[in-house]
Formats: sequence, structure tokens, C-alpha cells
Amino acid sequence: QLSCLLKMVTLHGIPEDLDSYPRDLLLFLSPSDYAATGSCSQYFDNIGKANLDVLPRESPPRKQLLLEALACLRIPGTQIDEDNAEILGHLVCDLGGEYIRGSGGSLLKHLRQCDSFLPDQEEAIRSILSSGNTTFGPPAAWSAFTLRELSDFIPAFDHSILQEIPK
Repeated sequence: QLSCLLKMVTLHGIPEDLDSYPRDLLLFLSPSDYAATGSCSQYFDNIGKANLDVLPRESPPRKQLLLEALACLRIPGTQIDEDNAEILGHLVCDLGGEYIRGSGGSLLKHLRQCDSFLPDQEEAIRSILSSGNTTFGPPAAWSAFTLRELSDFIPAFDHSILQEIPK
């Protein structure tokens, strides 16, 4: 329905008021098409707020969106800063484990919005949390409050993390 709506909306070219349309519609528009009405970072800021689940996870169009977002934001390696993570929005949930590791604990806040994690993402989250190099400190220092803060990541915990948490 969204791709059909996009065809109708763009029948006579890209409308100037494209930002007033539902963000989910932008998932079917390429960044180069959007460039006529705004910047690619503005496009990905809107995409990051869209319902990405309209496109199946790991589908070619969704993977392509992430690749184009990383290119647009000129992210050279695997480290994503706070500003870029904010622009990526829900696309953060599609980042591979190398980006999660490369960004250290700074992505944890943004990863909370993810419904689930792929195995390499879980491994990266475990690695970061067990290192103790986050604002939460090492698992041996976690309290009930810390566990509430980390509740979105508990499914990713393994035995080595769990046994370090004080009773």
C-alpha cells in the first residue's frame, strides 16, 4: 500500500511538502529522489523515526537503507557518535556487532528501542557490558537499579555476566 501511495504522490515529480507525508512512505523512496526536497541526513533522520518493520529485517531494501545512511553520514569506520546515532534512529537496530563494539557503550541508549537482537549484536552487547567500560560499570558492581536500567539487554546476558552480578 505504501509503495502504491508513493507512486501516486510522486506521479508528477517529488512534491515539495514530502516531509508532511507519513514517514513510513519514505522507506520506499531513495535518498537521491528525496535530495530534491532536502538533505540526505534529513531523509535518514525521518527514516530513523519511521516504522522500519514495514520492511522485513535483513531484507535487501532494509540493508540498502542502512548502507546508504552510513554513506550519507560519512561514517568512515565502525564508530558511531551520538549525533549520528540520533539521526539513524531505528536504523541503529540494524547495525552489526562490529558497530556496537566500535562505538562502545555510547550506542546502548539507542539500542534500547530494538525489539530483538541478532546473535552478533547480542555478543557485542555482552562484550561491552562485561568489559565494565560503560556508565554502568562492571557486572560485579551492578545493583537492582542498574538491572532495571539494563532490562532491555537482559535476554542478551550469558552465564558469565549473570554469575558476576551481586545477589
